[in-house]
Amino acid sequence: MLVELRDAASGILVNRIQLDDPPHPGSWLELDGSSYLIMQRQHRYSLKGGTYQLSSIALVVKPQSRPLDAKAWRHGWVIGNPTCRFNALSPLLRCVVWPDGPCEQCSHFEARLK
Repeated sequence: MLVELRDAASGILVNRIQLDDPPHPGSWLELDGSSYLIMQRQHRYSLKGGTYQLSSIALVVKPQSRPLDAKAWRHGWVIGNPTCRFNALSPLLRCVVWPDGPCEQCSHFEARLK
């Protein structure tokens, strides 16, 4: 499927690539030595034979390298320790108490209640 990469800040087309399974928001995409965080996924449809069909996908991306402590967890990627109550469970922000991390040295760790 044709996938467009668009810069989140300017909306400028970064690249067009063919992908079988385009990534979802909150994940990273490595392409030609560059790393991008997927911020948004926009579907483009075309009308063919009286029905709409998915024709392409536009990914709104932010150039960003994946943090070393980012890990896949439940819905997508998170930065830091997702079992801590203060973790934001986000690929953008590590936690409320110590956003710059690292989690291993944080004295505020509390287990997340289920």
